[in-house]
This record gives sequence, structure tokens and C-alpha cells, in this order.
Amino acid sequence: MPIPITMPRLSDTMQQGTIVKWNVKEGQKVKSGDVIADIETDKATMELQSFDDGVVASIAVAEGQTVPVGTVMLVLAGAGEDAAAIKTTAGGAAAAPAPRAASAGQQQTGQPPARQAPGRGATAVAEPPRDGHGANGSGRVFASPLARKIAEESGVDLGAIQGSGPGGRIVRRDVEEVLASGAPQPGGRPQAQMSAPARAASPAPAPRTAPTAQTRTAPVEARGTRMIPVSNMRRVIAQRLSESKSTIPHYQVTVDVEMSALMALRAQLNDQLAPQGVKLSVNDFLVRACALAMHEHPFVNARWVTQQGKHGAVENFIEQIGDVNIGVAIALPVNEDGTGGGLVVATLRNADQMGLRQISAQSKALAEKARTKGLAPNEMDGATFTISNLGMLGVAHFNAIINPPNVAILAVGAAIEKPVVRDGRVEPGLVMSMTMSSDHRVVDGAMAAQYLATVRNSLEKPATLLV
Repeated sequence: MPIPITMPRLSDTMQQGTIVKWNVKEGQKVKSGDVIADIETDKATMELQSFDDGVVASIAVAEGQTVPVGTVMLVLAGAGEDAAAIKTTAGGAAAAPAPRAASAGQQQTGQPPARQAPGRGATAVAEPPRDGHGANGSGRVFASPLARKIAEESGVDLGAIQGSGPGGRIVRRDVEEVLASGAPQPGGRPQAQMSAPARAASPAPAPRTAPTAQTRTAPVEARGTRMIPVSNMRRVIAQRLSESKSTIPHYQVTVDVEMSALMALRAQLNDQLAPQGVKLSVNDFLVRACALAMHEHPFVNARWVTQQGKHGAVENFIEQIGDVNIGVAIALPVNEDGTGGGLVVATLRNADQMGLRQISAQSKALAEKARTKGLAPNEMDGATFTISNLGMLGVAHFNAIINPPNVAILAVGAAIEKPVVRDGRVEPGLVMSMTMSSDHRVVDGAMAAQYLATVRNSLEKPATLLV
């Protein structure tokens, strides 16, 4: 019996996913545990494993396509089954990518009819197969709006370009590479390749004349405007942080920390631990100091809970959380074409019970995994307090938005050389600014100030963090 593999729900908030890359091809044998695809969710890019043995009979969702949770993406042929026959039954070629801006399950005007996914009620938007040069069987060229604009202004033949975007789509970089190569390009083709609805809506092209000083477009201007598809992660970041700012009464409290003693201790420890390949960061000390301070200030390690009471009335509670799970914000790299990027929060569970070496090892492993393979749901969920550190980028001070359901987030700047007063004398020192954004429904100003004072005391007397 054919084995359908559907878009899984990889997080509690995931509604749809995007196939970033298939690691298998039709006709290929797979075993249970093989990584068959990379999937972009609302939180990260994750690896999808197969839980069955079989042969890939049909790939129903193309790379770059976004589909709802539960949509059949791939069909496996089991032992003794004819993969070719299953492919015919499943519908043959894969669907082309759906526009990223469209909501799950919807079709935009001008798209071909939806194709029924095998064995499921969910549908995926389908387009005719492409020929490897950004065009499909009908002759239509698939290109981004900016790539099309630059091609029209420069007389580049889009039909002769190999697209490097999702599903073979031609992007700005592809056109610029052709222009940089100096290859001669015939004019007029981009307009001829437009779909019928586009031709009807567009005015007739003006006769092409030799460029003058007034009409020639400078390369800098051509790069000025770009339309970048919004990823699932970026969409959820926008939604959750907008809700956070509009529903949580934020306020900020800032303290300065004298970091000279900590920097000296860190240098000494790193020198001693270098043969073991261990290098402690300032953030490792921060995580431990923030985690230990929760024992004295439990309201910072809490959440605001709203639920329905016995008689239907809405009741609010403050839940003080027993576990101290520190979330560390990790920025993801941006691709050359402007896609990618985003922010994930990796969770260090029971951080109050971890030493500096263990905090350092886990933080580095999670950051590396987040930027390469993507974090698993259990590595991102459950944080009770979040630290966002931009000090390594030279930022002196900033305010962070609370990551729900946390009631506070700590924004950490760089340690900057400033004059400090010691024993009545002005001396050079290293001063780091920490700003905590708090939920005023749970954490009052005095609570925030007292918590930060405890953290500051630990950082200024860092030997206490070693025991």
C-alpha cells in the first residue's frame, strides 16, 4: 500500500510549511531515519526524516512551495509495489511553488487550478513544469518583478536565463550576472513572454531608443528597490511581536555594570581552559547570573495566565514557574538575495543547575544548529526568561520586545571603556548597559530594579558564579 508523507506540524503554532530542499529524488530508495527534506516552519528550518522504508514514487510538492499542515508532499512505494504505477495514480509531476505572500490553501488570480493531493482533502497550487530556464510549457517566464524590470530596461532575454530562485524562478542576481558577463542580448523578448492577462493590463511598449544621459539607468538605482518574499518565520515574528507590543504593558529599567573584574576572570579561565577547547563568552556569565537571580525574584520567572473560571467568568493568575529555562536569542544569517534571516530563541533548560562550562557548550551547539540544520521544537519551547545580547555587534544600549509568554526580556549592550569611580578616584573601566523590558501586570518597577541589582552584583563579583 502506498505510504503518503504529509506536511508535519513541527511546532505548536505551525499552520503551514515550505519545502526548502528535497534530499531525495523520484525512484530513490529511502530507509527509516533518512533525512528526506528541509522544511521551513514558522520558527526555523528543520530536517524531515522518513519513518518508513520504501521507494520515492511521487514528489507532490516542489521546492519553494508553501502548503498547509497535513498536505501530502511525497508518496513512497512499499515493498513489492510498482513505483511508476503509484506515480501515475498520484498525479505525476510536482506542483510549482505557490506565492509566498498568499495565505495557506488560497490561490491568487491568474494561477492554474489547484490539484488534489493524493489521499487527502488538502490541495496545492499547481503550475506546468518548468524547462530549467525559468519558463514552463506555455512559454511563460517565471521571474521576480525586479528581475523583469531590470531585464526590460537592459534588453536581456529572460527566456535564456537559468533561474536560481525557488522552483527555477529568475531573480535579480541572475539578470545582473548576465549583464556583468557582457553577453549580447536581443531586445523585446520579455514583453512577448508575458501572460495574456499581463499583456492586456500593460500599455504597449514604447519604441526602444539609444540611451542618453537622461534616460540611462544607473546600476545603483536598479538595486534600490527589491520585493523580498516573507518567510514563514518572518511572518510569525511580525505577528507575535506585534501582539506582544499591543497586549503587554511594556516598560524598561536600565542599569550599568562595571565589567572589569568579570573580564579579568574570563581571560584567566579561558587561558586555563584553552587546552580543553573551552572558551567562555560574556553571555555564558550572563545566563548563569540571570538564572541564579530567579531564586530571589520568582516573579520575574513567571507568566500571566488568563483562563475561564468555574462559572464562565474570565479569571487571571500569575503562575510562578518552578523550572528556570533561559532563552538565548540567536540571529540567523541573511542570504545574498535577501531571503533567510530571522530570529529564534534557543532554550537552556534548568540553567540555574548548570555550570559555566555546560552553559557554554550548550549555547554554542544550539547556535550552530540554529544557523545550519535548524532547531527542533523542544530546543525552542519552554523558555521562562529571554536574553538578547547585541554587545558583540557594538551596540551600547537598546530595548527588546518581550517574548510571550515570558514577563521579561533582558537587552544587553557592549562593554565600553568609560571612567568609573573606585574608592573616591576616577579610573578607566569597562561598563556594560543592561535594559530589562518587563510586563507591568506581573513585574513592578521595584521588582525589576531589585532583580537587576542582584544580577549586577553577581557580574561585578563574578567569583560567586563559579560556585
